[in-house]
Amino acid sequence: MKRLRIGFLVPSRYVHSTGHVPAVMRALSDAGVVVDVIHPTQGALDLSQVRVEHDLYFLKKASRLSLSIAGALHAQGAAIVNPYPVTIALHDKIVTARILQAAGVPVPATYVAAHPDRLAPLLAQGPLVLKPYHGSDGIGVRVVKSVAELAAVPARRDPMFAQRYHAPQGRDRKIYAIGGRLFGVKKVFPARTEQDRHGEPFTPRPELCDIARRCGQAFGIDFYSVDIIESEGKPYVVDMSCIPGCGGVPDAPQHLASYLIAAAERAARGLERQVAGARA
Repeated sequence: MKRLRIGFLVPSRYVHSTGHVPAVMRALSDAGVVVDVIHPTQGALDLSQVRVEHDLYFLKKASRLSLSIAGALHAQGAAIVNPYPVTIALHDKIVTARILQAAGVPVPATYVAAHPDRLAPLLAQGPLVLKPYHGSDGIGVRVVKSVAELAAVPARRDPMFAQRYHAPQGRDRKIYAIGGRLFGVKKVFPARTEQDRHGEPFTPRPELCDIARRCGQAFGIDFYSVDIIESEGKPYVVDMSCIPGCGGVPDAPQHLASYLIAAAERAARGLERQVAGARA
């Protein structure tokens, strides 16, 4: 039987880190999967050599180069977790927020402006949270409560993304979806310690599970994370990622390895059907 092949689109530093990536790769290798690291930043890359050679690709870090390589593989029919168009959409908070709104997901009121000062009239209704529209990991997020604070925000070429601020009650509820399973982790934002980054596992109540599933259905994916805050008894989705780290999820490497094997098997069967159809 042909061995499954999974390629990791991930910088080399992640392979030797203490995170989940090395453990996932070991679990896959132990299960008989051929695991390769696709790391195009070491030296020049001949683009003619970027071709589909694996049953599945796992995009683990959304750097500009890794996204471009994923796009080149997608154009050739590669199976990627998560699909390139979805990854691009979720890397843009403007697109993400509008898709979630259309899916009926509870998100804070969301605004976009070309310049920070154009958000000033909105402060009459309360504080705003400003975020880089292509940001991640909470970098560059700030709460603005006054026109004076808004005036201190530097204008940039990128659009200004803002959401109505709702004071959170307790820690953020981060829900990870791995296949059909949901895992809840309470986390402090922003994380300041290693314990903060891992958080505390919890069992999400049905309402939060329903919200998390609707997020995945809106993008047609089953591997992602959703950040939910609760304010005055109401839940709000404030972020979503299709490249989640799964920090705090018990036995995360084993869950991820099982998920990737199943995805690779589905992709391999689909490729076999395409080849058989072409020969018929």
